[in-house]
Amino acid sequence: MKLWGGRFTKPTNQLVEEYTASISFDQKMWRQDIVGSLAHVAMLGKCGILPMEEVRQIIAGLKKVKDKIERGQAEFLVAHEDVHMNIEKMLIEEIGPVGGKLHTGRSRNDQVALDMHLYLREKLMEIIQLAMYLQEALLEQAGQHLDTVMPGYTHLQRAQPVLFGYHLMAYVSMLQRDIERMTETWKRVNVLPLGAGALAGTTFPIDRTFVADMLQFDGIYQNSMDAVSDRDFIVEFLADASLLMTHLSRLCEELVIWSSQEFSFVELDDAFCTGSSIMPQKKNPDVAELVRGKTGRVYGNLFGLLTVLKGLPLAYNKDMQEDKEGMFDTVATIHGALALLTPMIKTMQVRTERMRQAVTNDFSNATDLADYLVRKNMPFRQAHEVVGRTVLYCIEQQKYLLDLTLEEFQSFSGVIGADVYDALAVETVVNARNVLGGTARNQVEAQIAWYQEKLKETHAWVDKNSQKVMIESLIDVGSPA
Repeated sequence: MKLWGGRFTKPTNQLVEEYTASISFDQKMWRQDIVGSLAHVAMLGKCGILPMEEVRQIIAGLKKVKDKIERGQAEFLVAHEDVHMNIEKMLIEEIGPVGGKLHTGRSRNDQVALDMHLYLREKLMEIIQLAMYLQEALLEQAGQHLDTVMPGYTHLQRAQPVLFGYHLMAYVSMLQRDIERMTETWKRVNVLPLGAGALAGTTFPIDRTFVADMLQFDGIYQNSMDAVSDRDFIVEFLADASLLMTHLSRLCEELVIWSSQEFSFVELDDAFCTGSSIMPQKKNPDVAELVRGKTGRVYGNLFGLLTVLKGLPLAYNKDMQEDKEGMFDTVATIHGALALLTPMIKTMQVRTERMRQAVTNDFSNATDLADYLVRKNMPFRQAHEVVGRTVLYCIEQQKYLLDLTLEEFQSFSGVIGADVYDALAVETVVNARNVLGGTARNQVEAQIAWYQEKLKETHAWVDKNSQKVMIESLIDVGSPA
């Protein structure tokens, strides 16, 4: 018999059981379910709703269930639908009918919401930490390449020279926004839904604040209908994740390009590349390509949940069971991407001479020639036209700007003097952009220092909140004094 089967006159069709069951994926949350149940039953005892002897029995039974699952001796069955009913059934088998009292004052609606809040706050913390590790790897590489010059691009065309460290710092900036978004999302995740019941609260004199304190939640849902129907916190996480994957995908796209033979700017470590089944010479950047490819599935998980939620009336609906698989998949996808990219960046070899060769064999210093003319009191639009004609001449003569003689320069403008060669040198061009956010060496050093301070702030936030997600330490929350 189903634990809810009293009202029914026949068993559930097997196809219905298989179609509606979520145990194949929500069993991932068995630890969270047990922790939530331990806190709930401790509260039932504290409030006098259950006698303490029964509370002790239930707590002991839940811990036995936990031990059995950890030893691989427990079987999750489709017939019991989901992780909640499976664990309750195991509890009743362990301690008898008193196990059925665990669900007093609680519904699966607020129970599943609690499990997802507990699960996601733990995974959010892990992802924030992994993003910090990637930031640290990028900062390390940036610090090693404060004198490495490369072409900066727009439209994938060479635009202006930049420091390689400067280019990497752009990704540090992106990751900082990702981290800040996720720490903001944490505020909506770390809110207690338990005690909302099915949708309208419960008739039992429960103490939700007691449970929130035990489980280290910073707040409590003020409206029970909202508590059981809210999935904003998952949508918000999926949106954060989509932006994070966008940034990782852009980084990976550049790694693919930079490691190609046409560019040869970097070489990825063999440990993070694969070969071809037919072409022995190949070294493929498969990790970077796969991160780029998996970005689409994270986007899909976001749009999938938004689509599920858009037409649902309050409060809980079975459609909302579709909130979990996309969340689990996104967590796994991001976790894998960040865990791989950090050592891949750390071990990446930078071909500094190849980068410098690229930046000296182009017209990326053309803007600086225009700026040079402006400093000689020529209006910028006129300077732009003069430099355009100069570049066209160079192309026709198969030369670059620094290949021109002074006489050739002066044929386009008489204000050009011998100092033009220093003005157009690569180091001059880079260090001339000595403004906040610029690519000059001292500005990049300042950026690195600024983001290192940001990392310290994030480390402090993690230290402050990390104990709240330590599920193992919460296993004893239900133990009565």
